[in-house]
Amino acid sequence: MPLPLFFIWASGMLEALMRVHDREDQIAREEELLSAQAAKSSQSRGRDVPEEEDFLRPCYQRDRDRILHCKSFRRLANKTQVFLAPEGDHYRTRLTHTLEVAQIARSISRALGLNEDLTEAIALGHDLGHTPFGHCGERALSRAMARYRGIDPDSQEGRYIFRHNRQSVRLVECLEKDGRGLNLTWEVRDGILCHTGSQRAQTLEGRVVACADRIAYVCHDIDDAERAGLLTEGDLPQRPRELLGGSSSERIDVMVRDICAGSAAAGDIRMSEDVWRAMMELRSFLFESLYTKGDAKEEEPKATRMIELLFDHLVSHMDEVPEEYLKHDSDHPDVQVADYVSGMTDRYAVRVFEDLTVPRSWKGVMTHGR
Repeated sequence: MPLPLFFIWASGMLEALMRVHDREDQIAREEELLSAQAAKSSQSRGRDVPEEEDFLRPCYQRDRDRILHCKSFRRLANKTQVFLAPEGDHYRTRLTHTLEVAQIARSISRALGLNEDLTEAIALGHDLGHTPFGHCGERALSRAMARYRGIDPDSQEGRYIFRHNRQSVRLVECLEKDGRGLNLTWEVRDGILCHTGSQRAQTLEGRVVACADRIAYVCHDIDDAERAGLLTEGDLPQRPRELLGGSSSERIDVMVRDICAGSAAAGDIRMSEDVWRAMMELRSFLFESLYTKGDAKEEEPKATRMIELLFDHLVSHMDEVPEEYLKHDSDHPDVQVADYVSGMTDRYAVRVFEDLTVPRSWKGVMTHGR
């Protein structure tokens, strides 16, 4: 039975309205719609290794896709955010934290007319270099590398030899894709490097991600701690609760709105003084009550010792380090071992540790026996 004339006409209209918007079209759209202070794809400093442009995707969109499809990104699903080996399906992992940072950062960038593709690429890549077992793994690797180099592990230098933001950049520059790296644009790598600490990214999009990271971990770590029964809303400092709200969603909404208003007025990315202080008060509370002293951290000494023993063994048995980690820094075996260990998931680190320390015949007994 032939189609009615109406459907034939409607189909023709759809064909007329829909067309392919290629890279040049999308770049033109950026110039038309984005803020004058946004990082435009056409103005990128480019890649370390020049390459032919993609037909469809501008450079930052291409970077986002490369990060999303890389091995390091997939491994984040089995890396600790705050709680080591949590029981239950609803606690954040390093991957869910990363996705939440990307969502918050995109909301801010869209409201300010900034480049969402660049924002999302930085957000998705900012924690690629995180170790197994969260920040305690990061500290353990720093201590192990310091001892290997004859440096006091408790000194300022010793505590910061290994940093996850620098490792994230190292991954995308020279470890991913069998040692070739992802060849990302300069702006994405700068944003990843500067998402933490006192460093400031050169782009507004990078600064948005740094703020979104703080918002995400403060709000969502409280949410996870409440779910675990370690905190209640009543335990939180009163002033931040009064100013920011009584739930994670309320706090995120207040801080995102505040950043958008403050940034638009200032021409830079910033919160109002009151909201910033309230957020930092919550952050200080978490460090005092959860990150360093809470029940959630009682297993950390075991994880720390595991990472240190893995490092010490592998740096003395370089033949056990996979070939892909030996392609760079051949004069620095400690760096090669740190590349390998930091890339492990929590479960894989435990498995390698068991292979080194538990006789094979005893593994089933330890797992199933009494």
